[in-house]
Amino acid sequence: MRALVLVEPGKTEIREIPMPVPTDEEVLLRIGMVGFCGGDLNGFKGLFEMQEYPNVLGHEVGGIIEAAGKNVPAAFVAGMKVTLNPYLNCGVCIACRKGRPNACVDNKTMGVRRPGAMTEYIAVNWRKLHASAALSYKELALAEPLTVGFHAANRGRVQEGDKVLVIGCGIVGLGAIAGSLNNGAEVFAADISDYKTGIAKAVGASTAINTTTANLKQALDEWTNGDGPDVIIEAVGNHETYRAAVELVSYTGRVVYIGYGKKPVEYNTGVFVRKEIEILGSRNCLDDFPVVIQYLEYGKFPVDAVISKTVSLDNAGEALQDWSENRGNITKIMVDLTL
Repeated sequence: MRALVLVEPGKTEIREIPMPVPTDEEVLLRIGMVGFCGGDLNGFKGLFEMQEYPNVLGHEVGGIIEAAGKNVPAAFVAGMKVTLNPYLNCGVCIACRKGRPNACVDNKTMGVRRPGAMTEYIAVNWRKLHASAALSYKELALAEPLTVGFHAANRGRVQEGDKVLVIGCGIVGLGAIAGSLNNGAEVFAADISDYKTGIAKAVGASTAINTTTANLKQALDEWTNGDGPDVIIEAVGNHETYRAAVELVSYTGRVVYIGYGKKPVEYNTGVFVRKEIEILGSRNCLDDFPVVIQYLEYGKFPVDAVISKTVSLDNAGEALQDWSENRGNITKIMVDLTL
């Protein structure tokens, strides 16, 4: 069967790989759609230190069960549409022992440190599956990146009545917007693209501004009566927005970092103490898939507005190359394995 392999930075190939044979604890999953994520892009550009080469890409999955091993619970049957949790934790490190496997010291994400799903079939342990009869392949493939944003909102303990600033309106930032709204907060979104701030408003942000043409601090002061946001979620990974989050958050506020910084960040650490703020990292997701699937089933998310383009497996490598050369108004690229 065919698969998209990231051979080395800047190079992909369609390769023939063996058909998987599921174990007794696994299902054979036929892939419908897989999304490209920012991690795939950074791996392609050689900017993601966790990326291993060569590797089959893909961890944002919508598929259908073809067959199930003999120890798979009867609830998982052929013909069932599913998405999956693509993270594999070790079970023995301190994070796993503390019940936070999303932060496993030796985490192996599909497409990064083990083979991914941008191929025709994969074998998956049934415990990683999340089913929905109501969702399409493309909606199921959106679930994983949205869970990352929902997890960030939960890390920030976002609750009803909070005013939350989300910096960066890529797919994970949109997930943080959706997760914050789902928790009852009011959300202000910021990006450098009018296209992306428009999608943020479609998701439900009450205000969304382009920071290249508007003064973010001034706008936040007006929005919060000078207090600053209760929670700021940084979904860019830029050293400037890392600093801005600390400077703009309210006294006793909470800052959540999802974005991977590309260079060291310098702070005036006195701000941390004077404001008595909390700074939290957010990695992957924990128990967020059921909530996100229910959210998508309710039709609350503007799925079609978020998907920038859909390509076949044959054209997937070219689409990734084009994205690396011009990020532009790209939010989500889907690879349709049924084409």
